[in-house]
Amino acid sequence: MEKIPFLWSQMMKRIYYILIFTLLPLFTFAQNTGADDYFGNIGKIYVVVGVLMILFVSMIGFLIYLERKITRIEKLFDE
Repeated sequence: MEKIPFLWSQMMKRIYYILIFTLLPLFTFAQNTGADDYFGNIGKIYVVVGVLMILFVSMIGFLIYLERKITRIEKLFDE
């Protein structure tokens, strides 16, 4: 019978976390920094997007490279 309060507290924690993480984006939409308007007006938004895309693609490429290298090393140890 002592497990019922423990399970109840776990369930309540999950409910609180679900509520917090579903309501959190509502509060973040209220923040307007103006950076999007600034970069959009002077045409630098394309530079920012380009740099972010280069970083993202290079990180994905590096992860693929590491995965292949790790697979080769695992095969060497399995033999």
